[in-house]
Amino acid sequence: MSNQTVMTEFLLLGFSDVRELQILHFVVFLVLYLASLLGNLLRLTVIALNHHLHTPMYFFLMNLSILDLSFISVTIPKSMANSLMNTRSISYSGCVAQVFLIFFFASADFAILTIMAYDRYVAICQPLHYETMMNRRACVQMAVSAWISAILYSVVHTGNTFATSFCRGNVMDQFFCEIPQLLKLACSGSDLSELGFLIFSLFLWLSCFVFIIVSYVQVFTTVLRIPSEQGRHKAFSTCLPHLIVVSLFICTGTFAYLKPISSSPSVQNLLVAVLYSVLPPMINPIIYSMRNKELKGALSKLIGWRLFSKNKMSLFLLQ
Repeated sequence: MSNQTVMTEFLLLGFSDVRELQILHFVVFLVLYLASLLGNLLRLTVIALNHHLHTPMYFFLMNLSILDLSFISVTIPKSMANSLMNTRSISYSGCVAQVFLIFFFASADFAILTIMAYDRYVAICQPLHYETMMNRRACVQMAVSAWISAILYSVVHTGNTFATSFCRGNVMDQFFCEIPQLLKLACSGSDLSELGFLIFSLFLWLSCFVFIIVSYVQVFTTVLRIPSEQGRHKAFSTCLPHLIVVSLFICTGTFAYLKPISSSPSVQNLLVAVLYSVLPPMINPIIYSMRNKELKGALSKLIGWRLFSKNKMSLFLLQ
């Protein structure tokens, strides 16, 4: 009889049995989570309130912020709650939900990053056709297609994963439900279909990555021909951050899913998981804001307007 029928929960990685270290883990993850929330919400607010930023690039950045907020909210809060409550358990349905949401938000995130690479390619390499090719309707259609495709992909992937039988216990060496860790618990031979689908998924993601690289090779070739140094700087400032984010995301994610699964808990497993599930949503707002003068200018204006409004209200109340 398959153990899948009686499986009610999984046990996630416990960072420590020492209460003080559990609290430290909670505090560290809380700081990372709040930093990600603040950065992405601030970027969303700045773009939404500034009409000058209502362009295709910033429309996709808004989508990216929403996905980053959602992606990090799938894993971090549960891990913090487990440390705070001194438990390691996650229900079977909760694990299913985590796998579905992780793949949904990660896939949509990467699809949006791919679209953003295409947007930069058209803007720099074919500027005369940009208004036609990247009009409002086209941008909305591409974003909606990315979200719908991610949902379908995640449904198939999640269904295929949990169609397997788990006969090798319920202890995972990771702080969230990760596919390689689930495959380690699957019955012998029952994980072959999921392994095949995982290889297909990696091939699909790497194809998108190659598309992004080729797009940016074309972009950088065109940028180097720009006579204006200011023009080259502006082009590089919008493209380089995007390339850094994509490279970090795809390299760490690919390494996590391709490397051999160790039989015992590994610091390397934990570090790689943090690099692809926690770090990108946290540093995306920083990278895009620090290298983007338009976004920094809009943020300065927003903060200045808020301070002005606050001072004006204080003077009114003192009169």
